[in-house]
Amino acid sequence: FLKVLGANNAIGISGSIALVTAFIIFRPKAVYAVKDCTRLTDNVGVTGILPQVLAALGSVFTAAGVGDVIASGVSAVIPAGNLLFAATAVYCISMALFTMIMGNGFAAFSVITVGIGIPFLIAQGADPVVVGALGLTAGYCGTLMTPMAANFNILPAALLETKNKYIVILSQLPVALVML
Repeated sequence: FLKVLGANNAIGISGSIALVTAFIIFRPKAVYAVKDCTRLTDNVGVTGILPQVLAALGSVFTAAGVGDVIASGVSAVIPAGNLLFAATAVYCISMALFTMIMGNGFAAFSVITVGIGIPFLIAQGADPVVVGALGLTAGYCGTLMTPMAANFNILPAALLETKNKYIVILSQLPVALVML
């Protein structure tokens, strides 16, 4: 409704509308909103800001030229213009591995796409939409397999108070490997 406010403000406005709607529907005491928000924030801890930090780290890695370093390493294994399938496999596996290190598919996407996706796939004639879809899918496979993606894998285990904090990862691992 108010495009001039931007997406971040839209999230805040939406949250406020949701809170007012919940109060109208459920009619709780006002103190419960504060108590439950505090409880949830205490359970989440610093993990709550992890996605923003990892996205910023991906930008720093891209600006630092990590993608160029990866491209030079990959060019030693796969010469340019050679074996589109091999380049696709290297791209997808690299996306998954770098996502496991970074903990975030978006952070890894820019670095690996600049380093492998563009020079070895798109420059060879691959459809950029397909390359992007494969890269993000492979990245999310990496997200499912790492504790570094704490907001997806460690946080749910903490909120559910499971005995094994890696149970979410262990449950997701077979699906992630098959998809990758």
